[in-house]
Amino acid sequence: MSNKTKKWSAEVTEHSDALALEPHAFEKADPKAIAASLKRSADESKKRKAEPFRSAMSMLTFYINRAGKNLPAERKEVLEKAKDELRRLYGRPADNND
Repeated sequence: MSNKTKKWSAEVTEHSDALALEPHAFEKADPKAIAASLKRSADESKKRKAEPFRSAMSMLTFYINRAGKNLPAERKEVLEKAKDELRRLYGRPADNND
């Protein structure tokens, strides 16, 4: 398997057609900062096909899922909290699946 094949998910995260993400958006320590960054990107996007909330949440979920077992528990917790913060920013109800 070539490096290009192995790295396709990183390419999607960094160069999404739907959202122009801020550099290192998913590496922030504060869930509120991650959510705010995703919200800005989604709200400003002219290419997204879904509503801003769905685009932002989809990108966050994609990142978490692609990291899989390589994502440390502490990092996953921050990203899951970012989902809750994103829901709050868009006035959506909390996810009761947690």
